[in-house]
Amino acid sequence: MAKLIYSAIMSLDGYIADTEGNFDWGVPDEEVHRFINDRERSVQHYLYGRRLYDVMSAWDSWDTKSEPAFIDDFANLWRQADKVVFSRTLQDPSTGNTRIESDFIAEDIRQLKASVATDILIGGPELAAQAFREGLVDECQLIIVPVLVGGGKKGLPDGVDARLELVQERTFNGGAIFLKYRVLD
Repeated sequence: MAKLIYSAIMSLDGYIADTEGNFDWGVPDEEVHRFINDRERSVQHYLYGRRLYDVMSAWDSWDTKSEPAFIDDFANLWRQADKVVFSRTLQDPSTGNTRIESDFIAEDIRQLKASVATDILIGGPELAAQAFREGLVDECQLIIVPVLVGGGKKGLPDGVDARLELVQERTFNGGAIFLKYRVLD
């Protein structure tokens, strides 16, 4: 059975975007990006809300061949993965290997987890909150960036009660920290 993993890059004070909606402070350096690439080789499915999908869809059309190899590597991993976007306003996907679902149905996610052998990443705190409430999230994988942004879009969902066990951590040269938590039953 596949694991459903909530994944986010966030500021030390817990935000994925600042009050202006910017997240450029969280762009991974080469060391972190290579780590992300290696981690995501075991991922074949992404679950996104509309806003995160809009951001990530740039990877589909970006000509990364002249970029550093680690950028092109991530773009290829992302393009090959299957993506499910939960949106009531988006009718047609703008990227390959993508389908649109109007509603997050927990049983559909349970069936997906049971039917695939590779990990599934869920992105965005609102979508993750729904998955947490349904008991679907198996892990949280967070990259904490050493910056305080003072407010904005919170990286962890409100209204979720979960016990976590730290199973892996790594500090990068630039000061970012990777934390991997298993969600306890």
